[in-house]
Amino acid sequence: MQPENYIIEFLSDEWIRNIIITISIILAYLFIGKFLKSSDKLKFAKLIALGLIITTITSHSRNIINGYWNISDNLPLHLCGISNLIACFILFLPKNKTLFEFLFYAGIIGAIQAFLTPQINNFDGTNYEYIEYYISHGGILLLPIYMYNNLGYELRKFSWLKMLIYLNILVAIVMPLNFQIDSNYMYLAYAPGVDNPLIIGDWPFYVLYWEIIIVIFTYTLYVISTRKKV
Repeated sequence: MQPENYIIEFLSDEWIRNIIITISIILAYLFIGKFLKSSDKLKFAKLIALGLIITTITSHSRNIINGYWNISDNLPLHLCGISNLIACFILFLPKNKTLFEFLFYAGIIGAIQAFLTPQINNFDGTNYEYIEYYISHGGILLLPIYMYNNLGYELRKFSWLKMLIYLNILVAIVMPLNFQIDSNYMYLAYAPGVDNPLIIGDWPFYVLYWEIIIVIFTYTLYVISTRKKV
C-alpha cells in the first residue's frame, strides 16, 4: 500500500505541541552554540549537518526497502529538499557564499512554511517518518541561522534579489519536469492539501501570487537579518 500525505491542522493540539518542542530545541542549540569556543563552533554546526545526512540516507533507504521510492515523489526537488541537500554538505566544502545565501533564504522561508502548515508527504504511519519531517525542516532552519550568527557567514547586498533569480531558474526547470514524470515538486503542478492562506486561487494563479509573496519574504528576511549593517 502506497503511503499517503499526512496533514497536521494549524493550531491543533498536535501542531502546538510540535511547534513548542521544535522551537525549544532550536533555541537551546543556538544558545549553547553562542557560548562555545571558536574552535568548537564549527564542530557543533557539523552535528546538525551530520544529523541531516543520517536522516536523508535513512529515509531514502527505508523507502527503497519498502518499495515506496519513485522518481515522482522522492527526488530532492522540493525547495526544502534542495535546502536539505545543501545543508548536508555545505560545511564540508570550501566556503561558498552563493550556496549559503540560497540555504539561508530557501531554508528559513521553506521551513517556516512547513512548520506553519505541515504536510508530511508519503507518510507511512511510522514514528520515524513523523520525527524525520521535523528533524529535516528544523535542520534547514537552524543551520543557516547558526552559520550566520557563529561562523562568520554573511548576506551580500542584493542577495535577496539573486535568490529570486535562482528560484525562477528552478521553477523553469522543475515545472515542465513535473508534467513529464507526473510529480508535484515545489507544488508547481497543483497546490498542497494544507489550509494555507498563501495559496490563492487555482493553478497557475497561486504560483503567480507566490512570486509576489516570495519577493516580500526574501527582502523582509534580508532587512531583518542585516538591520545592524544597513
